[in-house]
Amino acid sequence: YDQFGHAGVDPNFGASGAGGAYGGGFTGDFGDLGDIFSSFFGGGFGTGGRRANPNAPRRGNDTAAAVNLSFEEAAKGCRKTVKVTKIENCKECGGSGAEKGTTAKTCPVCHGSGQVLSAQRTPFGVMQTQKVCDNCHGSGKIIDKPCHVCAGKGRIRHTVEQTVDIPAGIDDGQIINVRGGGDAGANGGPSGDLRINVNVRPHPIFERDGYDVYCEIPITFAQAALGAEVVVPTLDGKVKLNIHEGTQPGDEFKLRGKGVQRLKYSGRGDQYVKVAVEVPKELTKAQKDKLKEFESLCGEKNYKKRKSFTDKIKDFFNE
Repeated sequence: YDQFGHAGVDPNFGASGAGGAYGGGFTGDFGDLGDIFSSFFGGGFGTGGRRANPNAPRRGNDTAAAVNLSFEEAAKGCRKTVKVTKIENCKECGGSGAEKGTTAKTCPVCHGSGQVLSAQRTPFGVMQTQKVCDNCHGSGKIIDKPCHVCAGKGRIRHTVEQTVDIPAGIDDGQIINVRGGGDAGANGGPSGDLRINVNVRPHPIFERDGYDVYCEIPITFAQAALGAEVVVPTLDGKVKLNIHEGTQPGDEFKLRGKGVQRLKYSGRGDQYVKVAVEVPKELTKAQKDKLKEFESLCGEKNYKKRKSFTDKIKDFFNE
């Protein structure tokens, strides 16, 4: 009666209800249509299938958090503290849900399975269905005296601070996975993972492409024409760079090994320094006169690109 209600004590329970007008209907090993489909499809017709053991260990859910890093922190690695909201087992009751000094009891209705069977008479016979036990709500346990901290749930959601090691070379938008840093598992199951989304703030000087670093430095017309030694910023500090004579706007210089540390591999990327030749503004009359004098002293050999471009124009117009 506990499992099937009134149908369970019916003397005709389990017999084929499809006889009579159907000349015996479906009888024998199958009993009714529910048994037929159950034989072929594992209980998919009217039986509801078997429910998983509510007391089996289950892995906790993954949780998410975000961390903001400076350009240098991402390049070199660091240690950060992030706030994580997750579910943990109640420390007061040890995750049992029962008040300290008491224990949960096995549900007398479902006998710990968390599910019960019910039967319903149909024109094709008695159909069995499976549903969650109303007495224990599917847990398979009865807690007479719930824990005063977690209200019998055995688990508490709260926010904690977690220290995370940021690997050198991490980039914007990448994910750091902290194994076991997520929600606590149920019934002794493993905890889920903590997935941290990395946000790297833009840098006022450097840009990044993979493990290479790029920057642009302004130099004067005289430095580009005559050559000079200039100071260049890097992730390791300032270094001196020799600008060779006749450097053109947009020329790049490579500083080998001055880029970002490679993730999971040894070695670093490179740094590329792009030259921007700054044209002077607001010249005085004396400065203009000197530049005009300088221009008059220059010939085609001093401006090879301009001469090449002029020749192309002449060829294009057949001049």
